[in-house]
Amino acid sequence: MSEDSEKKDYSDRTISDEDQSDEDNFMKFVSEDIHQCALLTANSVGDPFFPRTTQILLEYQLGRWVPRLREPRDLYGVSSSGPLSPTRWPYHCEVIDEKVQHIDWTPSYPEPVYIPTGLEIEPLYPNYKEDTVVYLAEDAYKEPCFVYSRVGGNRTPLKQPVDNYDNTLMFEARFESGNLQKVVKVAEYEYQLTVRPDLFTSKHTQWYYFQVTNTQAGIVYRFTIINFTKPASLYNRGMRPLFYSEKEAKAHNIGWQRIGDQIKYYRNNQGQEGRHYFSLTWTFQFPHNKDTCYFAHCYPYTYTNLQEYLSSINNDSVRSKFCKIRVLCHTIARNMVYVLTITTPLKNADSRKQKAVILTARVHPGETNSSWIMKGFLDYILGDSSDAQLLRDTFIFKVVPMLNPDGVIVGNYRCSLAGQDLNRNYTSVLKESFPSVWYTRNMIRRLMEKREVILYCDLHGHSRKENIFMYGCDGSDRCKALYLQQQIFPLMLSKNCPDKFSFSACKFNVQKSKEGTGRVVMWKMGIKNSFTMEATFCGSTLGNKRGTHFNTKDLESMGYHFCDSLLDYCDPDRTKYYQCLKELEEMEKHINLEKVLEDSDTSLKEIALDLESSSRGSDSSESNESQTYLLKLTSQKKHLKTKKERNSTIASNQNTREEPEVCDKGHLVQRHKQSNSDVKATNPDVSDDCIFDYFRRPFPNQGLV
Repeated sequence: MSEDSEKKDYSDRTISDEDQSDEDNFMKFVSEDIHQCALLTANSVGDPFFPRTTQILLEYQLGRWVPRLREPRDLYGVSSSGPLSPTRWPYHCEVIDEKVQHIDWTPSYPEPVYIPTGLEIEPLYPNYKEDTVVYLAEDAYKEPCFVYSRVGGNRTPLKQPVDNYDNTLMFEARFESGNLQKVVKVAEYEYQLTVRPDLFTSKHTQWYYFQVTNTQAGIVYRFTIINFTKPASLYNRGMRPLFYSEKEAKAHNIGWQRIGDQIKYYRNNQGQEGRHYFSLTWTFQFPHNKDTCYFAHCYPYTYTNLQEYLSSINNDSVRSKFCKIRVLCHTIARNMVYVLTITTPLKNADSRKQKAVILTARVHPGETNSSWIMKGFLDYILGDSSDAQLLRDTFIFKVVPMLNPDGVIVGNYRCSLAGQDLNRNYTSVLKESFPSVWYTRNMIRRLMEKREVILYCDLHGHSRKENIFMYGCDGSDRCKALYLQQQIFPLMLSKNCPDKFSFSACKFNVQKSKEGTGRVVMWKMGIKNSFTMEATFCGSTLGNKRGTHFNTKDLESMGYHFCDSLLDYCDPDRTKYYQCLKELEEMEKHINLEKVLEDSDTSLKEIALDLESSSRGSDSSESNESQTYLLKLTSQKKHLKTKKERNSTIASNQNTREEPEVCDKGHLVQRHKQSNSDVKATNPDVSDDCIFDYFRRPFPNQGLV
């Protein structure tokens, strides 16, 4: 059977045998160049000697066909001999044949946020129905709920809503992760756009990603998206849309870049049934004639991008030894949810002593920045640096890089094809409706029965705040010390990347509306350090990056900083840990003091002066706001040792011991060389005799009390 016929056969299968179809597609068993010979299955040979089966391979060698059994398939792993499973769409979704690809590129200079001039206009279109519709995607409303899926979606010929007029831009979004519902030409160079709500819902209009062709250079075009629903937006705080030109990519190797003038986010007059809508408008000049361009809310990262990345790991003879890729479950559209297990293989009982760290991402499909952080984490943890090796030796990492592939594929912003927010359903028992979060929760529960999980982190994007920050859980009603201890890791992270991560923006509480989130459910299951990491769609207000957008390298660098902070948190030298705890106690005192001041109507300035005289120069009198004080306090690194100082301290401590201890963990090595990451400076060499022993001193109690 030829490869083309196999693909056609799989796409034509009925729903009843989708399971086998998925596995057969996923585990392609024929490699074109195995032994430089031809292979056939017995099913494709008319010889009655062989039964009709795909389990016997016929290998042509030395002028004759030699039968042999097909190698057993790893039904829960990634095949190294063929492509990954094709993406499956709801059957009614129209999908173009063209595969959209973008180059990976980082601008050589920070991209500044937009500064309003005060002259931005607010276009309103009361009579838009009389104008020319140049793009319309009607397929999204053919079904009220998910029915079944197909590889490639709708097979009927695609409709083109308008002929190629000379001066009219052509729009397209019927590709993976694309989102655009309707485009109306309201003037010669002005277009009104409507983005599609999440499939099988009537809301969550935030993510957009579409193609524009038939461009003219030097013309000022205006684009206005009219059906956003959030009153507040980062576009009012300087965020610019993203733009990609295929001609720029080919000629100058330039990828996604921030663009736009006359940017404004405002309430419009399109309210219906008591709901108010908001518009985003911007102007732009295309750099080339007849170019193929794209606009997006954030840097796209598709399900296909993830599969290609995982395939590269699996085909790498080094990384595949300590990174095992398995299928956690299938979504309701029969797409695969992958889980990665990353650790140094151990063949003895020591492996049960390893503690676990869990990372997940893309439960909200439109928050693509979370995938770039995840990619940065995987790049680093799978690298060959001594720090990465130490992490793999010390921990078992369980990673679910894309929890909602269905939503990612169809271009949703928040929901799955069940029409629900998966991150509100971690407590649900409906396995068939929310398979990815059900199996993730179950996997973590089983893992906790075998070993201690010291940290859980779910990666997200944030549409209204700048910087990167974390949400934790509230333990103040149980134990004050425990409540402060769970803030130590975010505080360390803020010190390791002070120009991106804001500790003052972190919150540690549990709202009733968030009780179904992964963060809260894992915390209630017993994981003390249970966090949501939120990354802005815009940029930073901190340090050297103040007033600039985050690019993909900035987001990827957070993956490195996460690893670096994890090593700080679990450093056998507890100096940094207890110094952070001391700082948090001081913060708590000042917060409590301000509450007392509010209750007693006492002058903050007078009390602050008293504090200054009794605390040897406290600068708390410089600000009347606790958040400002916290920001200043958390930015101080003088009490915490750098990586160089930490290594030197460890060497000094071990050299001054009266009776050297024998290390019984030979796989734990001293961090005597700086990692290969280009994010941090190089460390000095430290003697090979100086090694870590993570089990010599106990970690802080990780259980709830």
